[in-house]
Amino acid sequence: MNRRKFVNFFLGGALLGTVASLLYPVIRYLIPPRQVEALAKRIAAAKVGELAPNSAKLFKFSSSPALLINTAEGQLRAFSAVCTHLACTVWYESDTETLFCPCHNGRFDLAGNVISGPPPRPLEAYNVEVVGGEIFVSKKA
Repeated sequence: MNRRKFVNFFLGGALLGTVASLLYPVIRYLIPPRQVEALAKRIAAAKVGELAPNSAKLFKFSSSPALLINTAEGQLRAFSAVCTHLACTVWYESDTETLFCPCHNGRFDLAGNVISGPPPRPLEAYNVEVVGGEIFVSKKA
């Protein structure tokens, strides 16, 4: 191997390494890794009496955040706290009685439906049941 072939081989390898190191993060961003869904189908989210009327509690359901809401009328509702637009975490605003996504001003009503903003679909709703002194949240079948 003469000197010219060696330098061309070395520069070609360096160029290939540079391009790969620049493209790898872009590809990882565009195609995120798949997350394995945890097997939790039902979770104790709170104790009875823990939530005041017109308040909410953020809790972890499987590997995602979720919201348990005690409405002003005393109804318990639970939703995924992951916005359907860009996966930001939503929270409950008691003064407007809506779920709010701070990323792009998305708003959801207490049924999980989109009121305003860019979210393309409603929040995932969960079943809520009170057993004994605990409030359990489970996925809808």
